[in-house]
Amino acid sequence: MTYVLRRVGQAVLVLALAYTAAYLLLAALPGDAVIARYGSPELGLTPEQIEAIRQSLGADQPLVVQYVRSIAGFLTGDFGYSVASGAAVSDLIATALPPTLTLAVLGLALAVFLAVTIAFTATYGAGRGLRRVFRGIPPLFVSLPVFWIGIILIQVFSFRLGLVPVIGANPVQALILPVITLAIPIAAPLSQVLMRSIDEVREQPFVAVVRARGSSTPWLLWRNVARNALLPTLTMAGLLFGELVGGAVVTETVFARAGIGQLTAQAVANRDTPVLLAVVVISTVAFVVINLIVDLLYPVLDARLRTAGRARGSAAAPREEAADRAVDELVDAEVGAPAAAAASRGGNR
Repeated sequence: MTYVLRRVGQAVLVLALAYTAAYLLLAALPGDAVIARYGSPELGLTPEQIEAIRQSLGADQPLVVQYVRSIAGFLTGDFGYSVASGAAVSDLIATALPPTLTLAVLGLALAVFLAVTIAFTATYGAGRGLRRVFRGIPPLFVSLPVFWIGIILIQVFSFRLGLVPVIGANPVQALILPVITLAIPIAAPLSQVLMRSIDEVREQPFVAVVRARGSSTPWLLWRNVARNALLPTLTMAGLLFGELVGGAVVTETVFARAGIGQLTAQAVANRDTPVLLAVVVISTVAFVVINLIVDLLYPVLDARLRTAGRARGSAAAPREEAADRAVDELVDAEVGAPAAAAASRGGNR
């Protein structure tokens, strides 16, 4: 419980600092969004009318007052109003978020699938040549920009082969190329970290103990090596969420998809500070929540962390005894009764 409370407290602190930094940076931007939107001579508004608009938006208040009001609004779900369109920012976010969320979830799922496939083929593939080829894929994927991948996919699969239409596509077809575009750059670092983790876990002493007890190679791979190698990969997946959001913005721009990316691009062009602040805060919340979930999953996936936590809570248990107990518990839990029984029969013979 202490571990959970500490992680939650850290997440709340990160959210507060991120919100404050984003607010101050956006407030320090040069120019006035109200003047940029309503000061055009074509609109014919008088200075008094423009000032009334500033008062209605709260832009005439001191910075500290605006900051406190914005925090109170965000806590109650009131993100303010767009300077460019006058619509409620919450309504704009509610309209743009579902398409982006669908794209991000599918892109992350495909990236994880590609990373696992590349990593395990590069480590356990049949033939040294095949393993070398798959080990060279992640550096290639890392060097490819998101916008370039999208353009190449459109040229090849839409214009050359005609497999995925660009115009008049149904909702499923409209997701195929953007999801692939978003997944490829994310799969590269995930597969690199996973390959490195697999190589390190294979050299650990408990793997030799599990193999000595009669565990088969598939059992050793999926129940021992993969489970322990996923921990650094989970951390990397959480850290890559920021890149996922940035990639979604570029991908939606390349494929002209409605979503948070298009909303962000329009807000930047119009200097729409309320919309930009809402997008930054929502992205930060998603990033912090995903990393918090990853942190809370660590003790669930690694028995050594649970045992170490219980050992720290007991003042009477020596560290050496706790470490030995953690190793025995991990091996017994991961080998399973069938492998232990097979090893026992082999020893009797």
